[in-house]
Amino acid sequence: MSEIRIAVTGAAGRMGRELVRVISATSGCTLAGGTETSGSPHVGSDLGVLAGLPPLGLAVTSDPLELLARSDAVIDFTTPAATVEIAGLAANARIVHVIGTTGLSESDEAAIKAAARHATIVKAGNMSLGVNLLTAITRRIAETLDADFDIEIVEMHHRHKVDAPSGTALMLGAAAAEGRGIDLKAKSVRSRDGHTGPRERGDIGFATLRGGSVVGDHTVVFAGEGERIEITHRAGDRSIFARGAVRAAQWGQGKEPGLFTMIDVLGL
Repeated sequence: MSEIRIAVTGAAGRMGRELVRVISATSGCTLAGGTETSGSPHVGSDLGVLAGLPPLGLAVTSDPLELLARSDAVIDFTTPAATVEIAGLAANARIVHVIGTTGLSESDEAAIKAAARHATIVKAGNMSLGVNLLTAITRRIAETLDADFDIEIVEMHHRHKVDAPSGTALMLGAAAAEGRGIDLKAKSVRSRDGHTGPRERGDIGFATLRGGSVVGDHTVVFAGEGERIEITHRAGDRSIFARGAVRAAQWGQGKEPGLFTMIDVLGL
């Protein structure tokens, strides 16, 4: 069986460099190339050198169309606008598109869903095995416990993260809402300030912390009368996300077009 050729968008970023390292070390996979935006000082740089590896003989390109044409999958941890563009190109190329981008709007989500009619897309707010197990457990606990148990989701990330709540926190909130059989949008509480009054029954609260170099901490709290359940995942290394994304790219080979999640990839 031939190796899976995987392209990386945003290859000079923190996740892009981690993906280059993980793909290069994964049996059965080979790095097809990487992209950066036109005008980036990294265009033309060797992908291996950028990632702290020996030279790979692959230069960063600003032309995703040419790169995707010779790839079997593309892994994308970039920006919403870039991800929507890549979704269209991946659909035209009929290759697997793995999306780890967060902060997507409703219109972005709609564009990705449309692209999934022609390509296999795996999209998740978090690609790690542990977080996706946490998501499955959150859904099950929310399904088991009624609204006498209040649900709060607390997340912390590094100071450079630009969207809040995190995609993972929203993924956990969606799982809790699904378990409760409620609409997350209708019951989501994103901020509290001043005299807010008592907490409304059935709400799902989000608290966002930012600081330092924290890779990603997430805690789901189920608080009842006289007892509290807390389940937590702490990420200490970005390689866990890269390894999950590469696994998703492998899983997607030969699959029919559609929009999938890491829950599908992991069989949870």
